[in-house]
Amino acid sequence: MSDTQLTVTLDGGGIDDARAIVRALEGVFGSSDGPPADEGATVRTATFDSPDTPLPAKAPPRAAGDALSALSAPVTVTVQGTPQAVEAASETLSRAFTARDDGAASGDQERERQLLLVP
Repeated sequence: MSDTQLTVTLDGGGIDDARAIVRALEGVFGSSDGPPADEGATVRTATFDSPDTPLPAKAPPRAAGDALSALSAPVTVTVQGTPQAVEAASETLSRAFTARDDGAASGDQERERQLLLVP
């Protein structure tokens, strides 16, 4: 994996859930490599290039009734990339959805974190 990318793996939920999660991350990371499109898939991935400028420390909080925060089913999200990108993605998802941190692993130059997002 390139040190300039964030890879997001989504397991569970439907295509609309995957698209909502990717949209939430696009607010911080810009466009992904493409929106999730395979309606029959059970696991979906998206890749983001980390911006050249520093990532914001905090994402804006979700508003009550925000469409981004409405999932149809639980989704396990694994984010992998540079420590700064993983922290920004985790913070963004935790503010946009109801999230439970299911653990993290760190390597020399990259980090991985797993979150469970629930409706």
